[in-house]
Amino acid sequence: MGLRLLACVFHLPTAVIYGSLSLFVSILHNVFLLYYVDTFVSVYKIDKLSFWIGETVFLIWNSLNDPLFGWLSDRVFLSTQQAGAEISSPEVVLKRLRALSHNGPLFAISFLAFWVAWAHPGLQFLLCLCMYDSFLTMVDLHHNALLADLAVSAKDRTSLNFYCSLFSAIGSLSVFMSYAVWNKEDFFSFRIFCVLLALCSIVGFTLSTQLLRQRFQADGKAKWDQESTLKELYIEKLSVPQEKRITLAEYLQQLSRHRNFLWFVCMNLVQVFHCHFNSNFFPLFLEHLLSDQISVSTGSFLLGVSYIAPHLNNLYFLSLCRRCGVYAVVRGLFFLKLALSVVMLLAGPDQVYLLCIFIASNRVFTEGTCKLLNLVVTDLVDEDLVLNRRKQAASALLFGMVALVTKPGQTFAPLIGTWLLCAYTGYDIFQRNPLNNVVSAQPKLESAAALEPTLRQGCFYLLVFVPITCALLQLLSWSQFNLHGKRLQVVKAQRQSLTQGQAPEVKTI
Repeated sequence: MGLRLLACVFHLPTAVIYGSLSLFVSILHNVFLLYYVDTFVSVYKIDKLSFWIGETVFLIWNSLNDPLFGWLSDRVFLSTQQAGAEISSPEVVLKRLRALSHNGPLFAISFLAFWVAWAHPGLQFLLCLCMYDSFLTMVDLHHNALLADLAVSAKDRTSLNFYCSLFSAIGSLSVFMSYAVWNKEDFFSFRIFCVLLALCSIVGFTLSTQLLRQRFQADGKAKWDQESTLKELYIEKLSVPQEKRITLAEYLQQLSRHRNFLWFVCMNLVQVFHCHFNSNFFPLFLEHLLSDQISVSTGSFLLGVSYIAPHLNNLYFLSLCRRCGVYAVVRGLFFLKLALSVVMLLAGPDQVYLLCIFIASNRVFTEGTCKLLNLVVTDLVDEDLVLNRRKQAASALLFGMVALVTKPGQTFAPLIGTWLLCAYTGYDIFQRNPLNNVVSAQPKLESAAALEPTLRQGCFYLLVFVPITCALLQLLSWSQFNLHGKRLQVVKAQRQSLTQGQAPEVKTI
């Protein structure tokens, strides 16, 4: 029985093993997002100044490390094609798998550093955030880059993304399991739970990357000195003269001429803003729009659905992408967001069931759109390779540059949201008495009671006008994006001709 199971594991399709890497990230990252602030504020008692210093440094580092690591990883791929030594696609895939096999376990270890007090809370908060985000960025960059390196056709890339969504949905179950062990007063059980999650992630990263490496090495398509490739990103033949490298300034100049890249990052900046706006204000909307209309269990259900439903919903979206193309599906989701928001605006804040559906669907569809956009970035990788005649696609670097431009949306979301709420209602989330957020049997103060109707109306307008504005801006920028249809087919055909005989076949179901 054990041998048969082992044989089944070794014969899993490449797309399944690739997708499983998302499981080993999501089981940790979802728990991190849910508990790291509460842990430092309620358990470690971090002071407000240290907290905001840590968050500020983290926001800066979070924006810069994507292009930095992408540049360090892929700068060698930026030179144009010419006669001489080349880097084959299997070699690039193996290089990325090595990076994942090293950074995956380190990412899991950095996750554990949050749950044990080992330094001053302010210092630990800063170091843990930066260390965790560094390894997460390395994992995400190389995992996303493999999406462009493993396959060129839209069908194969959709299959790879399908399994990523499937395993991410499974990984979201760790959030539900964590509720059973979360206790601020007795942290031991939660720490054991986190250790078990980290061990699963370490074993998963090690086995998955090892299976994929053996598969590509066994095909006989990549032959090099193993020790030298741990230090080198490519192989230089001594008989070939050193070719001119492209500098960072030259690469940025190339990107500034890449029309579709510029329109995409404009659209994606708005998308990242909307995703994080929904995440930041989801509890606030539940509290002030629905808390007196629905039960606590219903609110918990909506919160849980908002975590797992985007991954499941994405499975259907990906099937639509196979038939209609990613561009059409994303455009349809923008129109759907606009239509639902207008209907909710016309219905008003008193339609409780419609409000529940809108709050949940708004987050689900927005998160689902975010998960489809990796497919668009892989198409931009193809176009970048063709336009600049690179000897190899710089996929990790392009993903990093997209993140550099769009990640400020994470910062803008809470800033703009709280400013709009304060400007309309006078409600300042930072100066409010924290005790008012706790459900108690004591009656509300008269000032709070007077504020509540205006605050409820302000939350409702914020809930509907933000997606309306985002949808209009995104439809405008997306209409200028022309990497679809015949244009996309031409780009993919040209990349296929440039890399013919090098790209390995993706073994999908």
